[in-house]
Amino acid sequence: MRSHVRAMALHAPAFASRFIPPASPLAHMRAASIFSPHRVALAAAFLAVSAAAQAQSTDATLNTTVVTASRTEQKLADTLASTSVITRAQIEASQAQDLPSLLRGQAGVEIVQNGGFGTSASLFMRGAASNSSLVLIDGVPVNSATTGTTNIAQIPVSQIDHIEIVRGNVSALYGSQAVGGVIQIFTRKGDGGPPKAHAEVGYGTNNTTQANAGIAGSFDDGKTRFSLDVSRFHTNGISAQDPRFAPKANPNRNGDDNTSVTATLSRKLGDTWEVGARLFQSDGSSSYDSAFGKPTDLNDVDARVRQVSAYAKGNVTDKWSTRFTVTQGDDYSYNYLNGKGNGNFHTSSNQIDWANEYVFLPDQKLIAGYSRLEQTVDSNTTYDRNNRHLDSFYVGYEGVIAQKHEVQATVRRDMYSDFGGANSYWVGYGYRLTDQWKLMANASDGFRAPTFNELFYPGFGNPNLQPERSISKEVAVQFFDERFGLAKLALFRTNYTNLIQSLNVFPYTAANVAKARVEGLELTYQGKIQWTGTDVRASFTRQNPTDLDADKVLARRAKQYGSFGVTQTLFSKFSVGGDVFYSGERYDTGGQHLGAYTLVNLQARYNIDKSWYVSAHLDNVFNKNYQTVYGYNTLGRAIYVSLGWKQF
Repeated sequence: MRSHVRAMALHAPAFASRFIPPASPLAHMRAASIFSPHRVALAAAFLAVSAAAQAQSTDATLNTTVVTASRTEQKLADTLASTSVITRAQIEASQAQDLPSLLRGQAGVEIVQNGGFGTSASLFMRGAASNSSLVLIDGVPVNSATTGTTNIAQIPVSQIDHIEIVRGNVSALYGSQAVGGVIQIFTRKGDGGPPKAHAEVGYGTNNTTQANAGIAGSFDDGKTRFSLDVSRFHTNGISAQDPRFAPKANPNRNGDDNTSVTATLSRKLGDTWEVGARLFQSDGSSSYDSAFGKPTDLNDVDARVRQVSAYAKGNVTDKWSTRFTVTQGDDYSYNYLNGKGNGNFHTSSNQIDWANEYVFLPDQKLIAGYSRLEQTVDSNTTYDRNNRHLDSFYVGYEGVIAQKHEVQATVRRDMYSDFGGANSYWVGYGYRLTDQWKLMANASDGFRAPTFNELFYPGFGNPNLQPERSISKEVAVQFFDERFGLAKLALFRTNYTNLIQSLNVFPYTAANVAKARVEGLELTYQGKIQWTGTDVRASFTRQNPTDLDADKVLARRAKQYGSFGVTQTLFSKFSVGGDVFYSGERYDTGGQHLGAYTLVNLQARYNIDKSWYVSAHLDNVFNKNYQTVYGYNTLGRAIYVSLGWKQF
């Protein structure tokens, strides 16, 4: 039982995401306050006034092609699901040190972290639990089979080309855990040009150092493409837990070291076929605090996330394209107490995926696919069962009718070896009022499969668990114009049933006992002001994440949060920018109050010449003291500088 408690403490965000704190006046604000006429009118006015602002958007982000929202290529403005993109240019402009920092402030995304860089971090999308949002790297899931969460703190931003974020229930497209949404990370790869190299080094507060280098390009007239990126990150860190709240925690600094590599190789065969392989591996060593034990205890964890994949894609006919992928993935976690082994978890995943697209008429296509996933858990803890497999089938339709009506529909069947099957669907409709204005609506049914811990962990797991279920609905209005940018207002609601919680009576096993609802509104905007050339991005979410059984707010979710950012280029070589992040008050798993907070970050960059640049960013400018987990510290004011080089 003690090892079980330690495992739960280490993966606190995953286990704690549904425990309900005591009620408060804020917790009992009703859905009427979200969907009230004056709020909707204000939101509509926001869109209308913005559309009249006559801004000029030349940001390539708005015209980028995405694939995550429908598993087919679409323009960002054409998606029916709520979708955002973080481009490589935006990643560089943000100067984010890690993935949690980069995702903070994205619409619909809340970040929870047990300390500074490298410590356990998880995300909530549209109020869904931390193990109910799916993370993909190059199309392959990287969620742990034991906890259901992803070790996002150990995924380096230096090796990311771009990120696509789909908010809302898309289980019909991606299966279990895609209830809150999907975050798909695309690693950097070579283009069709000659090989070019890049490198960057940086230093900052808490003896934080980072270095990355890479080369990418092609040869043989562009038929063979390759890329190689390596990165190294170190920080002395801060003390993760505050001794005032956890007297048994060690007050020492909790540092982090990470070494990562990404490599790709592809070869064109003829005019339409391509084969390739990818490697992604991230190795991290972090120290963390524990509320159990002694103040002198040293707790450390070595973690690894690795993926190796090979693929073949091409056109079978002029209407039918196909892609076949084979992937082997590993998720390691080795824990140490005072230098001695203190628990290890290793998830191995082998997957094959076959995806097809058939364009039977202009603007009319069918998609279909099959995947097979086999998972094995190896641990010093003897699970009641350590393996399972999953077979999944999906079929869908996407089309535009009479140039005004957009339709997308997908149905899916997932069959698990350990508890049975689950069905899901997603159907969306869009109507173009004008070339700029579009109305959208979608409805979906989704599920989250029980994790290995919930099914088979000794003393906690319950092999009779059934999947958690969810029903989601969303309506939205969007305005897109190249003179203005992209603005969207979405109203959403998701009802959850069969939620898995630990019983509050002995033997405290997992059971399908809870119901919840999350509903809210979401505003997003991205564009460029014509007369100043200022890039502007903004988002705001207002939600009611409620435990329906206890009529109380769900833990660690704010009822309102948002961000606002600008970037301005001066004299062609110098750029400055800033971001403001706001999160309303929340309550932790034990009912402890977590106050609202506002963070301000500033960035600057100077291009010395075409190749060399220097950049700096100041985070938490006003040294705000805040918590996302009760008793855990967060980073104060910090400054970082970098020197970089790109080959031209």
